[in-house]
Amino acid sequence: MIPEITSAPAILLLWAAIGYLAGSVPFGIVFAWVFRLGDLRQIGSGNIGATNVLRTGNRLAALLTLVMDSGKGAFVTLAALGAAGWDAAQVAALFSFLGHCFPVWLRFRGGKGVATFLGILIALSPATGAAACATWLVAAGLTRYSSAGALAAAVLAPIWAITMARGDLLMLLVALAFLVLWRHQGNITRLMAGTEPRIGRK
Repeated sequence: MIPEITSAPAILLLWAAIGYLAGSVPFGIVFAWVFRLGDLRQIGSGNIGATNVLRTGNRLAALLTLVMDSGKGAFVTLAALGAAGWDAAQVAALFSFLGHCFPVWLRFRGGKGVATFLGILIALSPATGAAACATWLVAAGLTRYSSAGALAAAVLAPIWAITMARGDLLMLLVALAFLVLWRHQGNITRLMAGTEPRIGRK
């Protein structure tokens, strides 16, 4: 279902910019610096997300990264929803995800967007977000691969939305799922080869 556009183009562009800037804050690098863990881009996979922070052995830093990466997506989405409406919220959500994955401050080399994706989904539809989070937990728990949980959550999120009569989210979730899969190409290759690092491995 195509979301109804009710806001002026200038308003949507404004929330696209706000969403991108909010999403581009690299909290993984921030907390790695705060906890003196080194340059996160030179650790483990080089990713700036919570899973790679966990590879440093600092669980608190990883938890804070997870909370803030998901929170920035949720916050800007809810702010746009309250200030401008449903169409602006979806635009802000999409661009906060893009900001996390392609931050201008890091030469467009950002994270893979899973935490931000889940934060966005919880903000737009708590029930659908809870189903996606549960999917991640089950898949990651069974396989011990964070990437497997991420892929399962992303692929099933549009299905959960349809099941819960949230067709108004379908286009956004399909786009985000595609981006999550694209950002995980390397993980998919390693999963198929059996060389993907498991959760908790330093």
